[in-house]
Amino acid sequence: MVTVKHRGNFNNLERFFKNTRNADIRRILASYGEQGVRALAAATPTDTGKTASSWGYEIVANKGSFSLVWTNSNVNNGIPIAILIQYGHATGNGSYVQGLDYINPALRPIFEAIAEQTWREVTGR
Repeated sequence: MVTVKHRGNFNNLERFFKNTRNADIRRILASYGEQGVRALAAATPTDTGKTASSWGYEIVANKGSFSLVWTNSNVNNGIPIAILIQYGHATGNGSYVQGLDYINPALRPIFEAIAEQTWREVTGR
């Protein structure tokens, strides 16, 4: 037989859930979406500048969750150029162009700020 006893109340938990329900997560994500676009544009290696100027973002709302997705519309023959720059690619003459990790360092501070601000929003701190 299992017996569970508790003392106190659930006021803090109830306040947390209320703040979570009332949090304006979409507004927070939109702000960081714009910041991410600027960070990615500044970090993108430029030859013509087309890839750097092609960044955008979308906020995807699902039941109980939101996602912030950065996009790049510079696509050549069905291949996203931003991904070729990030991970590298073969060339038409058989050589290989080494990738350059520019996306992760550009977005790392944005991810940290999103987590911090969203936590403050739902905890009321």
